[in-house]
Amino acid sequence: MDALAPSAQTGRPHEIVWPSRQTLPLVFASPHSGSDYPPEFLASSCLDPISLRQSEDSFVNEIFSCAPEMGAPLIHALFPRAFVDPNREPYELDPAIFKEKLPPYANTRSPRVAAGLGTIARVVASGANIYRDKLSLAEGLDRIRSCYWPYHEALRMLVQQTKEQFGWCILVDCHSMPSASKLGHGRGATNRTAFVLGDCHGSSCAAAVTDTVERILHRKGYQVARNSPYAGGFVTRHYGKPETGVHSLQIEINRQIYMDETRMERRPALRALAQDMRDVVAALGDLQQGRLRPNGR
Repeated sequence: MDALAPSAQTGRPHEIVWPSRQTLPLVFASPHSGSDYPPEFLASSCLDPISLRQSEDSFVNEIFSCAPEMGAPLIHALFPRAFVDPNREPYELDPAIFKEKLPPYANTRSPRVAAGLGTIARVVASGANIYRDKLSLAEGLDRIRSCYWPYHEALRMLVQQTKEQFGWCILVDCHSMPSASKLGHGRGATNRTAFVLGDCHGSSCAAAVTDTVERILHRKGYQVARNSPYAGGFVTRHYGKPETGVHSLQIEINRQIYMDETRMERRPALRALAQDMRDVVAALGDLQQGRLRPNGR
């Protein structure tokens, strides 16, 4: 099978999987599991298909596919992270990859841009350069217009509707991490760490949210770290406002658990991992609003 395994190039930037009826004050999001690679993007890249896919959070939407069955919507991007990254500010842009001068509203000095991983990435997760030649600014801005903004408009709608229905909302931003990542350098995190929970050091959600997920995962035998080396990206910081009743938690899963990272293929263990996530969804759904005091335990 083709390494990119492209779907039918639907032209849609994202998909929302709705429950038959929303019964939980939860929203699940997978911004990096998309694998619809536009032909013109592939033609502009100097990387082979497998190398391009190293930036994907492959199959994460499948791991959390239980959420709609249990009463919570799931949104996942269909475009790949290497094309445009919705877990960044809208205009974290790298001057090194564009032909023209960037507009004054672009954030060109963020740590993400410096690492080559801005809204339009210069490199994939391995550090390899993506492009043969520089991009036009119009191309970059069009990606943001056609992919980034529709994803966030849909995510914002899901959060707002959930809060209106229940009075509060927990947004779970779902990711995966390479097994050969920075884990060994973070306090409390090792390469054996299965999950990293990021709550922006307690500012993006009530402690009860993080505590609940950590307890369930520990009960299932997983090694869990908090906020190191992943404390939460743009989505977690931007949407997580506990004082307004919106809580956001980032979950990172070690890819070694469920996939062959070299061949970009599912392992049989993915099914068991997805089953374990049912208990995470159920436990979050059982939380009572009174327990979700900002910065309280």
